[in-house]
Amino acid sequence: MAQKLVVVESPAKAKTIKKYLGKGFTVEASMGHVRDLPKSQFGVDPDNNFEPKYIAIRGKGELINKLRKAAKNADKVYLATDPDREGEAISWHLCNLLDIDTNTPCRIEFNEITEQAVKNAIKNPRSINQNLVDAQQARRILDRIVGYKISPLLWAKVRKGLSAGRVQSVAARIICEREKEINEFKPREYWTLKGIFIPSSGKQAFEAMLHSLGQKKLEPASKEEVDEIIEAIEKADYKVKEIQKGSRKRSAPPPFTTSTMQQEASRKLGFTTKKTMMIAQQLYEGVEVKGHGSIGLITYMRTDSTRVSEQALNDVRVAISQMFGAEYLPETPNRFRSRRGAQDAHEAIRPTSMKLTPDYLKDSLKRDQLRLYRLIYNRFLASQMMPAVYETMNVSISAGDYIFKASGSRKTFPGYTAVYTEGNDDGKDEKDINLPQLIEGEKLSLKEWKSEQHFTQPPPRYTEASLVKTLEDLGIGRPSTYAPTISTIIERGYVMREDKVLYPTDLGFIVNDLMMKYFPSIMDYKFTAEMEEQLDKVEEGELNWRDILSKFYAPFTEYLAKADKELSKIKVQDEVSDEICENCGSQMVIKTGRFGKFLACPNFPKCRNTKPLVEKIDAICPKCGSSIVARRTKRGRRFYGCERYPDCDFVSWDMPARTPCPKCGSLMVLKNTRSGERVAVCTNKACDHTDEAKDERDQ
Repeated sequence: MAQKLVVVESPAKAKTIKKYLGKGFTVEASMGHVRDLPKSQFGVDPDNNFEPKYIAIRGKGELINKLRKAAKNADKVYLATDPDREGEAISWHLCNLLDIDTNTPCRIEFNEITEQAVKNAIKNPRSINQNLVDAQQARRILDRIVGYKISPLLWAKVRKGLSAGRVQSVAARIICEREKEINEFKPREYWTLKGIFIPSSGKQAFEAMLHSLGQKKLEPASKEEVDEIIEAIEKADYKVKEIQKGSRKRSAPPPFTTSTMQQEASRKLGFTTKKTMMIAQQLYEGVEVKGHGSIGLITYMRTDSTRVSEQALNDVRVAISQMFGAEYLPETPNRFRSRRGAQDAHEAIRPTSMKLTPDYLKDSLKRDQLRLYRLIYNRFLASQMMPAVYETMNVSISAGDYIFKASGSRKTFPGYTAVYTEGNDDGKDEKDINLPQLIEGEKLSLKEWKSEQHFTQPPPRYTEASLVKTLEDLGIGRPSTYAPTISTIIERGYVMREDKVLYPTDLGFIVNDLMMKYFPSIMDYKFTAEMEEQLDKVEEGELNWRDILSKFYAPFTEYLAKADKELSKIKVQDEVSDEICENCGSQMVIKTGRFGKFLACPNFPKCRNTKPLVEKIDAICPKCGSSIVARRTKRGRRFYGCERYPDCDFVSWDMPARTPCPKCGSLMVLKNTRSGERVAVCTNKACDHTDEAKDERDQ
């Protein structure tokens, strides 16, 4: 009996689909791309209308022969690669290798790997969408032109092993410019003044902040100004001038797109964008679930749409009614508008079945798979729930001509927050602020004044979450590009990731300045965003992909020639350390790799000695009293241990504080907030002491 052949990218996906199709179908995996531009040469002919030279990827000859044999023996071939440009291009390449006419109905696609979705796709094959293929070819060739033309220039003028990219270079620019803003920032002093007032009932004191003098907003700039204000109002009558009561609603967030999933996984789970996409891919392609076999658990994870199918809406509304009750269910489904410029090709990221709850799957999924799945499941559940409702109270207090203000807020109905609350970059959780019952005109007594000095803060450094949001807001890149872009600039040594924060390296600054001077169009935010829009128009059939390349290439070659002529050799000086190389006696230098700084012999390649850079921190080992040093695991994660290791086995993932806990004498460790502040927390579980003062040591 003749078999029908289905070709997918991965073995996991093949295993899941095979289960649904059963007898009569053979399912094989292409293991990703099978053809590409050659690595050893440019592979594009600008003089022949940018004709690409595609070759079979090295090492895939045996696999390609296997696929050819299976296709020859099958009476029908279905290409079921991912439902996006990249997947369409893989199917197109497979057609060329397997002698399949691209105009025949050979292409199937599905947004989720479920039995119904796969069988429906088999019933509705289509021909290859050449517009999607051309959009991918245009992106691939643009990136090849930039990478293969600028990278040799960087090798010759700066250092071997460097690279440039149409999107990666712009991402590095964003991080470098933020660092310059921080370095150039000049803090401004300001003060706040709070009064602790007691109502006539005397039951609950509350805090109010100095707001204005009459209609003029006040922000004291010095302690002297604060003291003058206190002196002016010390003997004033304090009265409740005005009370405004109301309510506000906070609507449910939309289900995840690629960008918002990456941002929330970074904030809530501490995942890198690369890790998030790797785990999401596993959940999409299929995971072994006890009693069910391999099941695809989420819809396709590369999407910029918040759209959801009607069947999925019905299913989630039933789940909400069963889990939370009718009061949590809106009369009609919540609808969300996708951001401007979204391709809207696929649904939002959601579970394939609401019956597969995180608790049901906890014995089938690995820890990080379960954590991400729970995030996706709860976010989708929350997206179709009622708003959270808050009771608000704003109070104005007169102290002579000065006005103090206090605001209270209390959640009266949790709505969607019963299952999910959004993360934020400052790391602060929302809390109820309860004010006492007050009456307009009521006299208050003063308990005390609290004045505090502050300084304006520079903009925060980017995290992966905030960088993804910025790239999306600027229209730079697309859902499939965020994770590889960030990984590349870290691996090339342009950027370091330290405690979730992204810092540019000296090398990053040098390459960024060079690119800004000689390739301004490539580094221009608007130009990069417009190029993405042009690629979208190729996909829609409105632009010819070769015309885009032609328009880009002519001025690019002029920039390249000018840079090659004018740019002299740039020496990147390595920082010299106090360490002596035990192999050749040279003074070792500090270099930066993908996992941060390390020591290396300057006589490379004659001497290849390298070793970790041991960084002492201002803290004492709680076990033996020796110094604590910062170290790194083989995978680059930073930790802290005793300098006498292995004789002393003290180790901590969190940075130890300078001083022990004043309450119990145990070790204090520093916990970072996303706003950049650190608090010291006692490691003794029986002690609840927390020191909210900043620790000024750099990490």
